[in-house]
Amino acid sequence: MHELRLAQEQLETALAAGDLEAAHAQGCAFTRQTAMVAVPRPFDIVVTTNSGYPLDLNLYQAVKGMSAAAQVTRPGGVIIAAAECWDGIPRGSRMEAVLHKVKTPEEIIKGIEDGPYAGMDQWQLLLYAQILQKATVYLKTSYLSADDVRACLALPCDDISATLRTLLDRYGPHSTACVLPEGPQTIPYLEQ
Repeated sequence: MHELRLAQEQLETALAAGDLEAAHAQGCAFTRQTAMVAVPRPFDIVVTTNSGYPLDLNLYQAVKGMSAAAQVTRPGGVIIAAAECWDGIPRGSRMEAVLHKVKTPEEIIKGIEDGPYAGMDQWQLLLYAQILQKATVYLKTSYLSADDVRACLALPCDDISATLRTLLDRYGPHSTACVLPEGPQTIPYLEQ
């Protein structure tokens, strides 16, 4: 199993100015060096968070941690996301309304392309649909019911350790897993 590590004491910040393209390239190089972690191949299972309170207040925000995980999850793999979701999806949002209408990620994408789901929350809905097309998502949350999680096209997770053990057994002795304890704060990417 490949192990990812981010040394928190090495976190830095920088500022790039001047020519727009040169400054952007310098900023990208700095970010790759200080916040990104290369992995040689995608993982069967990626466990992630959205970096805890207050960033895990709802599913809308939790998609950011899932997005980081999706970068290194193999197609057909699994993402296990932990997010409290004390504000629901959020409650009363357009995202909640759309997720309670659809049965597949493809319906979300088609609804955005055809117009009814375009507009507010469109980018997060699209990102979530793309993640769901790539991987099965398990959601560990204290505030959404199992039915709410399923309505959001994810699977409920009562116990991350038990779910991980079950999935590792299912994928066999050569299965791979990755843990992103700070979710979107570390940007994993596949080596070229």
